[in-house]
Amino acid sequence: MLPFTGPVYFSLLASYNVDLWPAQIFAYGLAIVALAMACRPFLGSGRAVNALLAASWIAIGLAFHLHRFAEINFAAPVYGALFILQGLMVLWTGTVRGAFRIGLRSDTTGLAGLALAIYALTLYPLAAWLQGHGWPMTPLVGLSGAPTTIFTIGLLLLGRGRIPYHLLAIPVLWSLIAGAHAAVLGIAEDIALPLAGLGGLALAFRRNLAARRTERRARQTG
Repeated sequence: MLPFTGPVYFSLLASYNVDLWPAQIFAYGLAIVALAMACRPFLGSGRAVNALLAASWIAIGLAFHLHRFAEINFAAPVYGALFILQGLMVLWTGTVRGAFRIGLRSDTTGLAGLALAIYALTLYPLAAWLQGHGWPMTPLVGLSGAPTTIFTIGLLLLGRGRIPYHLLAIPVLWSLIAGAHAAVLGIAEDIALPLAGLGGLALAFRRNLAARRTERRARQTG
């Protein structure tokens, strides 16, 4: 049982969006830039994409969960800590160390990742609007958890080589938590979250398994 109702949540989200305006324009624009760099990578683009993802998670953890969501949900500080941790892990792994490169591959995993990222940017806000959650109640990539989670899973699936499980863990976990919240509150646009999380994890496992097999064959022939 949640300590708040759907109308209370969307009222909070509306005030959050109004207070942050026009930050949504910049956050949304940066998400489009990140996707463009992932699709057409160049020297240093992978580090930049990871930096943008990290900034989004940290901003949501601080501005929404710790500052706003904590007003109606006692678990919000835990959620905020998870979002900040995710941002720091992406920043360290992908930007500082450069150990995870993002760039579109034309395999099943890469195309699924591209579809999820586009869905988060376009169809998710449309679905929210159709459910009566138009502006300023619409969650948007970059400043709201649900679409940012779907967008992040999509970009992680665009990774070249193995996909780090530790970078997927919190997005998948949040997809299940937010999906459970959505089922209780009747937020139809968030019902796809668990599918995105578990489907993304399955695709990452498939990609990594194929990568291990390729590496094993290379060692045997080398």
